[in-house]
Amino acid sequence: MRAALLHNVGSPLKVGELELDEPHAGEVLVRVEAAGVCHSDQHYLAGDLRCPLPVVPGHEGAGVIEAVGPGVTRFAPGDRVCLMWRPRCGRCRYCLVGRPALCEAAGIQSSSGGLLDGTSRLSTGGTKVHHLLGVSCFAEHCVVSEHAVVPVPDGVPAEIAAIAGCAVITGVGAVLNAVGRCAGDGIVIFGAGGVGLSTVLGAVLAGADPIVVVDVVAERLEMAERLGATHTVDASREDAADALRAIRPGGMEWAIEAVGRPATLETALDVLRPGGTLVAVGLGAVGTTFDVPINLLVQREKRVVGSLYGSANPLVDLPRLFDLYLAGRLPLDALVGRRYPLDRINEAFADLTSGSVGRGVVLPWESQ
Repeated sequence: MRAALLHNVGSPLKVGELELDEPHAGEVLVRVEAAGVCHSDQHYLAGDLRCPLPVVPGHEGAGVIEAVGPGVTRFAPGDRVCLMWRPRCGRCRYCLVGRPALCEAAGIQSSSGGLLDGTSRLSTGGTKVHHLLGVSCFAEHCVVSEHAVVPVPDGVPAEIAAIAGCAVITGVGAVLNAVGRCAGDGIVIFGAGGVGLSTVLGAVLAGADPIVVVDVVAERLEMAERLGATHTVDASREDAADALRAIRPGGMEWAIEAVGRPATLETALDVLRPGGTLVAVGLGAVGTTFDVPINLLVQREKRVVGSLYGSANPLVDLPRLFDLYLAGRLPLDALVGRRYPLDRINEAFADLTSGSVGRGVVLPWESQ
């Protein structure tokens, strides 16, 4: 099969032929129809996050099952599925208490560069190639655990299913799961990339008001307004904290930071009203920290929480998101940006880092 391969941190991806083993017990072979271009992949390409190399990136995808390994009973060839980069083993303490986003099996995949048994199905010329987060969907096919796929109903395009598996469930989930009831509450969202725009959709669903989005790209802010943001702040033109205080003099009840930068996290914490909560969603480089004023935290009872993968239960939340999309309540088509064939994947990442609007999507089977 053809796939995009990262040999060294900071180098371009190389598209070429790789060998892919048949699925082992409890695994499925998926023909990848669409793969989203996510900032988390960019973090691995740049070395901000680390994984074993060489590796096939891509962790946000959807496709059709072509074969199943021994013991697989929940899926069959022909099933349409969304790929998950957080497996749900169903046995660890986090899965058992309803917090599968923290599933312990994910640590096996991320540290080993393999699947749930720690081994890889990828190779080139006899040399092992690693999986990224147990997915590796910047490829024509991928082999993944059956615990890392969710059925996709008819009527949901592959591009929509792909971005739902990461950006959408992370952003919408941060509101519905980490924030919870917020009708009439003010919420500010830092970052209007794929996750940030998905957060806007979640805030609209939850009835938050006002919904303010902060970014430095005017086109992204325009998109946020089209999706339901009541106010936008261009932080390249004005001080974000001053602008937010003018919009909500008493401060915001909620802030969601989808960038992963210390400066925006500190601003987000600063503009909360007493008792407000900052939900950190964006990832930064390994070891990155930000300052939290102790007295501000204590005397004003502000809170800082993290939300991974939308704090979601994907087997429950993804079908709910698909139903909302099919009912016209979740306009996910607006989130899809440029489409790229696999051979232009480096262009996709260049566009991502330059501030492109919407979620770029790689279509592995399209030609240039």
